[in-house]
Order: sequence, then structure tokens, then C-alpha cells
Amino acid sequence: MKIDKKQNQYRINEQIRVREVRIVGDSGSMVVPTRQALDMARDEGVDLVEISPNANPPVCRLIDYSKFLYQQKKRAKEMKAKQVKVEVKEIRFGPQTDEHDYQFKLKHAKEFLEEGNKVRAYVFFRGRSILFKEQGEVLLLRFANDLEEFGKVESMPSLEGKKMFIYLAPKKAGVAKKSQQARDREAEALESKNAAKKAETVADDQTPANGGLLANAKISADALKKLTEETDA
Repeated sequence: MKIDKKQNQYRINEQIRVREVRIVGDSGSMVVPTRQALDMARDEGVDLVEISPNANPPVCRLIDYSKFLYQQKKRAKEMKAKQVKVEVKEIRFGPQTDEHDYQFKLKHAKEFLEEGNKVRAYVFFRGRSILFKEQGEVLLLRFANDLEEFGKVESMPSLEGKKMFIYLAPKKAGVAKKSQQARDREAEALESKNAAKKAETVADDQTPANGGLLANAKISADALKKLTEETDA
């Protein structure tokens, strides 16, 4: 038989043996003798449930105990659902990782950070490759720099045995710092967009519908024709 630990987590009714309690509810709170509180619970057909035993006096509610446990379980489930589970994803490099492999792992690291996970990247030195530890450190620093828009460095590269580690944590959504290259690209795109919009506006001004050159020529011809007719008359 499964035992529900919550069943014994709260004292109820006659288990509450203090002199007085504070009863809280939708209408407020009040301090009454425990015997009176028990009578109130009995009259309403509910239980006297102690929800804060360390308060002075202890805080209680008038509620059906089964309903109270259900509410507590539901609240705990909602809080658990809101908690973001952060995992630590590992990225492994060799001291002489080629560019293609580097870009492949960089892409995965970006995805991990965007999902809210931490990244632990390390360079594994096999045998005599430990002689290239400076090269491994440079690789990890480049890795962190390429991910500056997505993650922040929690610890600089450190050698532990045959592995050199660096730890990255995700940046909060909406506050990621953009690199200078990204800002330059956005500025160029905005400038190109504005130039195209300006050119489109100038082209529209040349159309008859917007009173451009052709429209002005038509108006001048009509005016000249009208003046000629008036002169002949």
C-alpha cells in the first residue's frame, strides 16, 4: 500500500493542541481559541487544517482536508512545470581540430545555449599532444568569442589532467550583446533599405499619377491649347 507522505505533513482537527490559532480565509484572518475554531469547522462541515505551525499563533484554514491536499499537489506541479531544467552539454575538441569540425560544433553549441542549456567545451590532449596546450587554449578562447552573442564565460580555460575546460552559460533572452560585426551588418542592411526606399519615392514622383514631369508637361500643353482657343475667339 502506497503511503502518501503529505497525509502526515499537516496537523488537522484534534491533532492541533495549541491554546489558540489564527484562521485565514478569503474574508481576512482572526485569532480564536482552538476549541472555537474546531466548532466552526464542524459547523461548516470541513476540517481545521494547520498550514503554518511555526507562526505565533499557528495559522489554520477551514477547508476539506482532501481538497486542501489536492490544491497543494496541484500548486507543486505547476511550480515544477515553471522551473527550467538546465542541462550541461559537452563539446569536445582535439588540439588540432580542423575548421569544418570546428564550425559544426560551434553550430551545436549555439543551439544548446539558445535552448537555455550550459555548455562545457574541452580540448582533450592525447599522449604527446599535451605539448599543444597553448593551441588548445587559443581554440577555446576563440570558441567563447564566437559565442559571445549567445553565452557568457563562467570560467576561463583551465587544464585538468589531460583536458582543458571552458564553461559557458546562456544569456537571458533579449539581452544578448551583439558583436561589432553584427551591428555593422545591421547598419549596412538598414542603409541599403533606406536607399531603396528613397529611390522608390523618387521614381513615384516621376509618374503622372504623382504630378511628375509627364504630368506637368500634359498640364502645360492643355493650358497652351486653352490660351490659343481664347485668342482665336
